[in-house]
Amino acid sequence: MISQTTSKTISLTQSQDAPEELVAELKGAIESQLRLTLARHFDNATPREVWMATCLVVREKIIDRFIETQAAHNREETRRVYYLSLEYLMGRLLNVNLRNTGLHQAVGAALAELGFDLEELCEEERDMGLGNGGLGRLAACFLDSMATMDLPAIGYGIHYQFGLFRQEFENGRQVERPDDWLKYGNPWEIVRPQYAQKVFLYGRVEHSYDDLGDYRPQWVETKQVEGIPYDLAIVGYGARTVNFLRLWEAKASEQLDLQVFNQGGYVEAVREKVMGESISKVLYPNDETESGKELRLVQQYFFVACSLQDMISRFRRSEDDWSLFPKKVVVQLNDTHPAVAILELMRIFLDVEHMPWEKAWDLVRKTFAYTNHTLLPEALETWGEALFEKVLPRHLQIVHEINRRFVAEELATRWPDDSEKIHAMSIVADGQVRMAFLSVAGSHSVNGVAALHTKLLKNRLLKDFADLYPEKFNNKTNGITPRRWLLGCNPELSELVTSVVGEKWITDLSLLRGLEKVANDSSFQEKFMDIKRRNKVVLTEMIENEIDLKIDPDALFDSQIKRLHEYKRQHLNLLHLLTLYRRLLHDPDLDISPRVFIFGAKAAPGYHLAKVIIHAINLVGERINNDPRIKGKLKVAYWPNYGVSSAERIIPATDLSEQISTAGKEASGTGNMKFALNGALTIGTLDGANVEILEEVGDDNIFIFGQTVEGIEKLRTEGYDPRSYYEGDEELKAVLDWLSSDFFSPKEGNVLEDLPKSLLDWGDPFFVLADYRAYVQSQEDVNSAYLDKGRWASMAIRNVAGSGKFSSDRTIGEYASDIWKLSPLKVPDQAS
Repeated sequence: MISQTTSKTISLTQSQDAPEELVAELKGAIESQLRLTLARHFDNATPREVWMATCLVVREKIIDRFIETQAAHNREETRRVYYLSLEYLMGRLLNVNLRNTGLHQAVGAALAELGFDLEELCEEERDMGLGNGGLGRLAACFLDSMATMDLPAIGYGIHYQFGLFRQEFENGRQVERPDDWLKYGNPWEIVRPQYAQKVFLYGRVEHSYDDLGDYRPQWVETKQVEGIPYDLAIVGYGARTVNFLRLWEAKASEQLDLQVFNQGGYVEAVREKVMGESISKVLYPNDETESGKELRLVQQYFFVACSLQDMISRFRRSEDDWSLFPKKVVVQLNDTHPAVAILELMRIFLDVEHMPWEKAWDLVRKTFAYTNHTLLPEALETWGEALFEKVLPRHLQIVHEINRRFVAEELATRWPDDSEKIHAMSIVADGQVRMAFLSVAGSHSVNGVAALHTKLLKNRLLKDFADLYPEKFNNKTNGITPRRWLLGCNPELSELVTSVVGEKWITDLSLLRGLEKVANDSSFQEKFMDIKRRNKVVLTEMIENEIDLKIDPDALFDSQIKRLHEYKRQHLNLLHLLTLYRRLLHDPDLDISPRVFIFGAKAAPGYHLAKVIIHAINLVGERINNDPRIKGKLKVAYWPNYGVSSAERIIPATDLSEQISTAGKEASGTGNMKFALNGALTIGTLDGANVEILEEVGDDNIFIFGQTVEGIEKLRTEGYDPRSYYEGDEELKAVLDWLSSDFFSPKEGNVLEDLPKSLLDWGDPFFVLADYRAYVQSQEDVNSAYLDKGRWASMAIRNVAGSGKFSSDRTIGEYASDIWKLSPLKVPDQAS
């Protein structure tokens, strides 16, 4: 495995004074950027303009490193990994770039001399609208680790004009507004129109032959769009390495039909331009309509086509022997969204380079590696053949031929008498192109993202493929970057950790084990919990400002912040909340610690039940927050428009982390890791990476409850009856009946009834009622532990100590050693 400490380390000590000459230089540079780039005098500059000028100054420092890095990679003709992901949840960059470049103290001092506070200026930055959930945040953590570990890497994605959406609440209901994250510009990106790529879509395939009589199909009558690249520098911590993320923006090849325009057809003159540029307009367009599905497929093909052309042009600058391509290029598919890249590279090899099929397929398989991120069969992406033929007619031919050979040469050879299995494993079947199956067949590696997830992939979801290709399947448990998720978001705790284990933990998180020796030290516990409380005070102020809710920082902060989906079971959390509320109404003097329930989640616009759950949480919260009978012992805060920046405030302040998905449904989860790293205790099922967190922190320092994967399967096999739990548990019956009434929505009637219906009448597909009683009992254990302050502090410290495994540096080291066969390349300092 690659060492996690390959990079040089910059001192992080926050009390260290920055050199006066550097502070003076940065101060002058900020003023210069204000004047020369933004045309603003310092005296009347707004905080946003000062933030912009500061970012531009930091970018200048980064660009030198970026040029040195790329020059070194080109000079060495190095092997690179290319990471293809449809989303990157980058968050804000100023703070992390300052810490990774070692400029945090100096820039903070320069701004202070100018009369500005760095932390307040960081609030001017908008989160980049390039991602949605864990998949995108994982990609961002991986980019950070690859740069920190000096690995030659380039990320590819789409330069969305609008993010998923900006979430607001109206009468408790989610309302979606456009997320115009680029409204004020993005100082970190560099547009490179000279590297634009052409992409072809639609049309038809013309059957033709060359002069030698060989079949040469021609893709004709296509529509053309251009991909314009925007580069975002990715700075490694304490290293000379600056990799980059290249994002493609769609531009119509025909900007304006001047003749039509001059004749007065103003709208018609720009029709093609508008249609072409819609490709990169919005992250995840609603695919409930046929046009939405089509746009998603076009998006996926657009970004992989641009990216592959870019990789090939880089390869061809130094090589002309295609057999060397997999030795210089390895492509990691982040889930199935980029899987059409397999077909596009085959098309290039066959139709452009005129390779024999066998050679082309061999090169493709050696080039691609595939990461699976789901255990939900319905989430394994498929495309209808009719749509595929409309958008990518040549690629449909290619995938049919891949499937014909796959069936004839591999499946029929292995299982000659099992037509049912062969049909089940076919890449194209029942009018659908199965992108996950294509990804497995077309890659040399297939990995899951947690030990349990990989086990279930091999034993259930992709069992037949694991039997066919046992050597391909492997596990790479996800991780998070400690540079953002401890050093950046929790600087006080970072300093406390450093005082015990030294500062090398920033690039070797396994050193956190050294905290175990002070876990029971009362003096250290006091310092640790004081930091937690100060973080809670900061969050209480933010919550009061954002949603006008006053909360007690001494209450237990209980957080569930993640994408809203039934399998993540926010509604199980809600049932516990209602249970506590009802108990307090019957006994206001009940001995429980005051608790603040913090939610943050967006529901997909077309996901009705998820939106009902949001509505229910908000309505219940409104009633609880204004009920004097419970004496303030419960509060509910639903953070609107939850994203990376809000997570950076919520996570350091959280006491209890809710990781309560149905066992066997969550691939990994990384929120669980972020919370543990910041000293929150986990309440969770044996699902995803919870299993490995349990192993690392010990069963005395985590609250595990509920059915196991095997238990869920047994319930399903024997015939799960949710009503039996309802009828057999008086408290559960009471809260469900309560929720079914109009008690929480007196002006709207029974608007929440679909939620209890989904549990009682629609099969409770994620076994909420089966786990309810165990969950409530586990929450009682949480309450008892929290009331014992010394015990809770020790458990929290041991969670931090046990988080070393969950560094994305460890994960990327395993990818690099086991899959990518990629070695670090130290970039020499220009002065050396």
